[in-house]
Amino acid sequence: MKILVVDDDPNILELVSIQLTQAGYTVQKALNGFEALALIEADYPDLAVVDVMMPGMDGYTLTKKIRSETDIPVLLLTAKGELEDKEKGFLSGSDDYVVKPFEPKELQFRINAILRRYDKAVDAFLQAGPLQINRQSYEVSVGKKVLLLPLKEFELLSVLASRPNAVFTREILLERVWGYDYEGDEQTLNVHIRRVRNKLEKLTDQVVIATVRGVGYKLEVAE
Repeated sequence: MKILVVDDDPNILELVSIQLTQAGYTVQKALNGFEALALIEADYPDLAVVDVMMPGMDGYTLTKKIRSETDIPVLLLTAKGELEDKEKGFLSGSDDYVVKPFEPKELQFRINAILRRYDKAVDAFLQAGPLQINRQSYEVSVGKKVLLLPLKEFELLSVLASRPNAVFTREILLERVWGYDYEGDEQTLNVHIRRVRNKLEKLTDQVVIATVRGVGYKLEVAE
């Protein structure tokens, strides 16, 4: 998944970029709103983290432009914490608001939560290569072969299939399938991945779940 970070402070820009890269995201960086809009036009990100206090074009204006032209979610980043500033941020179209100074983990949690909300609105039908997923009937099929999965396995496969060949971190998968407040260990994810892999092998050899060591998993689709 690709995240655009927009901040006129190079130090903040680098700090946020490092944190998100370590979390498994691909990061685009822009020092102002004009650079950000050019990047969006050239290479559409999945989410934008936007600083409010920027010269030339402030974060509120940039957010309005992003939201009027795209469906990219926006998280505003600012040193201001007053209620009227938060209200202005939400009225401009932002999805969430984080006040500086912030804990890097909090920013990551909020980004994950926004992306999870947007993922819940994905199409009822997903396709990854020959693999078809019907989110209404909970059926997974390749041609005439149909597979019925337990709910958690189905949700896990659906998340991976929503963006074929994109890497999902273990944390994101746990949050999206088991919920933000999940307190179990990662072994649960390992077990479910293994089960889905074994079942997929019986359907097709063109779609596999690949492990990205130290980061997470992705659904690879053969060309």
